Amino acid sequence: MSTPTTDRPRLDLRSGSQRVFAHVLASSLVVSVANFTVWFAVTFWTYLETRSVLATGLIAGIFLVATAATGIWFGSLVDHHRKQVVIQASAVASFVCYALGLGLYLAAPENEWHDAASPLLWVLVVVLMLGVISGNLRGIALPTLVTLLVPEPVRDRANGLVGTTSGVSFLVTSVISGLLVAFDGMRSVLVLALVVMVGSFLHVSRLTIPEPVVVSLNDDGSEDRGVDLRGTFRLVRGVPGLLALIVFSCFNNFLGGTFMALMDAYGLSLVSVQAWGLLWGVLSAGVIIGGLMVARTGVGANPVRTLLLVNVALWTTCVVFPLRSSIVLLAVSMMAFMLVMPYAEASEQTVLQRVVPYHRQGRVFGFAQSIEQAASPLTAFLIAPITQLLVIPWMTDGWGAEVLGPWFGTGADRGIALVFVVAGIIGLLVTGLALLSRPYRRLSAVYAGGPTEPVPDPVPLGER
Repeated sequence: MSTPTTDRPRLDLRSGSQRVFAHVLASSLVVSVANFTVWFAVTFWTYLETRSVLATGLIAGIFLVATAATGIWFGSLVDHHRKQVVIQASAVASFVCYALGLGLYLAAPENEWHDAASPLLWVLVVVLMLGVISGNLRGIALPTLVTLLVPEPVRDRANGLVGTTSGVSFLVTSVISGLLVAFDGMRSVLVLALVVMVGSFLHVSRLTIPEPVVVSLNDDGSEDRGVDLRGTFRLVRGVPGLLALIVFSCFNNFLGGTFMALMDAYGLSLVSVQAWGLLWGVLSAGVIIGGLMVARTGVGANPVRTLLLVNVALWTTCVVFPLRSSIVLLAVSMMAFMLVMPYAEASEQTVLQRVVPYHRQGRVFGFAQSIEQAASPLTAFLIAPITQLLVIPWMTDGWGAEVLGPWFGTGADRGIALVFVVAGIIGLLVTGLALLSRPYRRLSAVYAGGPTEPVPDPVPLGER
């Protein structure tokens, strides 16, 4: 990772188009807090009501399936409409879903929420998760606004600030969701989300995002109004090594689905829901610090290499923290995880912003999101029942408990821990192979060659 240099320009968020970016980033921070609070809270609340690991895994699966299914469509919406319209539409869609969810939560009998097989429970979960998913539309628009509003030499640092907002979101979310669920169930969570969506809509309506009139073109320069999956795939394949990068991230997310399906259940087996929420609030400070480090140092001359090296660190923590049933070991390992994670996210975004033409970035970011998330639902849907029905019994009174138990421990939490260790080892092996691969060298060379085409000049502020 690079160190700061005196000859590189710095971000100036106080004037011009960068000031507009700062406002959008602040708005995205508040909305992310609301959306993540709903997501965390519904997971915590469902587990506490049903005590079902399978239920938490299915919630993660619903989120990931919806993310994978909507990414390409959301990307086309970003390319075909002004980013301000897209951001506002995202807030309206989330508001509608949360309002419907609040009405259902207040109207249904309390005993409906205690049964993991209750149809009403899953209707509520799906409606609320659709509200969270609507926030992904804003998430796809944000990196394209970095390209438009921030000069190329400092985009990696702007991406670091985006990572910092994610850390702040998790910090506030973890505390809010844990406390609100513990003391008031889902009611206050949804009221808070509704208020935030209204506030964000009003704030963004006062901004003028200086965007060119023509926001989406075909390869021949004609105006494009379709999703154009074929053209997007052709563009991705046309950049040497880019498809391999997306596939690598897809495989990482295949393993990463283990975190989403099992981490809450593992943590809640060690501490109370209040302590778990507060702990993640503290740990999320690691993302904030890591994002600020990226904003200061950048991601180096070769962000592709940075991305892979960061993955080595991430998977190492996945192997280490489950070795003992210790909340201290988990906390230390996850803090290291949080510190380096912003470098991975900023590296991938910086690569895409440089090698993909601006008028197709929304679709490519959406395509990447869909492909990268495609494997995670499989993990979430499979790993939770496999862990619940096979691994946990195997590590409780089966052969695994007899052989591994004397040094690894036995019981439900050790069964979950074993799954984490196996996922981490596989992740390390795949990352090592990627560092030795030809696509890694080819994409590094393409990035070093400079942008594929200039970014269109923003419309002066005040003009539409």
